[in-house]
Amino acid sequence: MNKRAKLILGEVFLLLTLILIVMLLTVDVEPIGPAGTSIGFSHLNGGIFHLFSGSRFFSLVTKVLGILAILVAAGFALLGLMELIQRKSLRKIDSELYALGGLYVAMGIVYLFFDKIFAVNYRPILKAGSTLPEASFPSTHTLLACVVFGGAILVLGRYLKNRNVRLIVGAVLGFLAALTVIGRLLTGVHWFTDIVGGVLISGFLLSAFSYALDVMKEKRGR
Repeated sequence: MNKRAKLILGEVFLLLTLILIVMLLTVDVEPIGPAGTSIGFSHLNGGIFHLFSGSRFFSLVTKVLGILAILVAAGFALLGLMELIQRKSLRKIDSELYALGGLYVAMGIVYLFFDKIFAVNYRPILKAGSTLPEASFPSTHTLLACVVFGGAILVLGRYLKNRNVRLIVGAVLGFLAALTVIGRLLTGVHWFTDIVGGVLISGFLLSAFSYALDVMKEKRGR
């Protein structure tokens, strides 16, 4: 996929995200959440929640996958530190690692914005010991897994030269991201549209990240 196509894809993901948010605030909004919180697409979200939610197994699985995603991100940070020690210059650290850092920062900003500033939806269940509903859009685990595992897939070519190994690792990372997305839906701690929002926002961030990688690659080739 060329740079222009990635740019267009990112714009599509962003537009779909904005459309989803507007619809969640205006379409079929009913107080079906805990403490009477109003939820958009209430019939769709409520129906899917009652049909699939409540798996303790997938709750544990997605928690483990969330930790694994954090460890992957930490691994890239450690790689950057090792390069700094070996090469003795910030300018000589791989540009891909700087791009990954930017991707993680952008993900963090998205999380803080929707969690602390602009709550679109609230979780379908209250956290143990809490009486206040918690913001749930987008699904944090979905966002974390898609962005971290997806970002790792996009930089594999830089660090894994063997094509077969690269394909296997990429397939495993993709599977882990997909498993997290499905697992979060089955745990019942998010509405269906929270998962969709996490996927759409991740798609936008990864498209922008892939575009940035292409720009860096072109600069290195000059």
